[in-house]
Amino acid sequence: MFGLVDANNFYASCERVFRPALEGRPVVVLSNNDGCVVARSQEAKVLGLKMGVPYFQVREQFERQGGVACSSNYELYGDLSRRLMWYLQQVAPAVEVYSVDEAFLDLHGMTRHFNLANWAGDVRGAVRQRTGLPVCVGVAPTKTLAKVANRLAKKEAIAGSGSGVLVLEDDAQRREALARVAVEDVWGVGRQSASKLYAVGIRTAAQLAGVGDAWARKNLGGVVGARLLHELRGISCSRVTVEDEARKSLCCSRSFGKVLTEFEDVVGAVATHAARASEKLRDQNLAAQLLTVFVETSRFAGTPPPYSYSSQLTLTMATDDTLTLTRAARRGLERIWRPGLRYVKAGVLLDGLERAGSGPQAMLFEEAKRIPERAKLMAALDALNGRYGAGAVKVGAAVAAPGKPEPWAMKRDAKSPAFTTKWVELWGVKC
Repeated sequence: MFGLVDANNFYASCERVFRPALEGRPVVVLSNNDGCVVARSQEAKVLGLKMGVPYFQVREQFERQGGVACSSNYELYGDLSRRLMWYLQQVAPAVEVYSVDEAFLDLHGMTRHFNLANWAGDVRGAVRQRTGLPVCVGVAPTKTLAKVANRLAKKEAIAGSGSGVLVLEDDAQRREALARVAVEDVWGVGRQSASKLYAVGIRTAAQLAGVGDAWARKNLGGVVGARLLHELRGISCSRVTVEDEARKSLCCSRSFGKVLTEFEDVVGAVATHAARASEKLRDQNLAAQLLTVFVETSRFAGTPPPYSYSSQLTLTMATDDTLTLTRAARRGLERIWRPGLRYVKAGVLLDGLERAGSGPQAMLFEEAKRIPERAKLMAALDALNGRYGAGAVKVGAAVAAPGKPEPWAMKRDAKSPAFTTKWVELWGVKC
């Protein structure tokens, strides 16, 4: 058996954890620079707000209806996601983190010891108690059916007619559930496939499960289509995958809160991204061999292309050192800098990732003699930022002029505090 735990309206729910006054009110979360709606509470969905709509187009009406817009607070969302996944890893034999707000659980063998419906209900309650996040749980013999069960559990919970948990243990339950799910809502069925299925009269997941394997291979992507049918019929074709391999690349980038034209301002943005990427490397025990810097101008400014410029540097040896990577990022930016252009975005991409300290060529270079000292420096840097909040200690290039805001910072006028990751923004309790 497989379980799928999915947080309801994750970003909006994260905002409500520490702001209970938002409970029951329409809430939306906005994209970078407060541009578009990227997350909605159930109340906002009922009002008809669409994903991706520019907020300025709906702001006046939304606020008249009592809605609240929040700037994206990725520090808060990331921390609550980590807490959710950590707890799930304590209660299931294996966990596949599928996205920031959902995870597959391997429940094989647990039916001998637990009533899975009661167990899933206990997990749902514990998650709410520990993190404040509302979740729904679907349990079924395959990952695809677990997705179906979770979807129906969430639908019933929203309607007030369900517990937020649905377990599909036998064929009768499976068939009844599939009959309630539109074919376009099946995990693995894209828009084009859904249109093709509708054209031949297949509108529900139950109807899809009843087509022949040969037809599925011909019309739904070969073996992938046949596996989808088997999963819908209760025959597992995939397993929970616990990620244990090093990632292949790592990118940090953001659009600017305003157009930048000065080199030192863009350097500050690039250095900020390089430093953040370095922290991620150390957190995952990785080192990078290649660094790419890129900048972008606006595609809507009326100027001819190109709109993007990039430069790749090969490092002397794979590293996770903030100072080394920020210096390399500056050199890369110097190569592609074009005076007079109006830049709207910059980023740093790290490739050639390997486990830190695994490079056999490292000891051939003089620079290797400084590795222990620099490792201690980076550990101290991470410890200070961990204790006093991200960005408490920065490289000089990433620091704005005294008394001035960072010119490259995103526009986040409605950002909630970092309730769990910065000491100065933690809740205070008055006795």
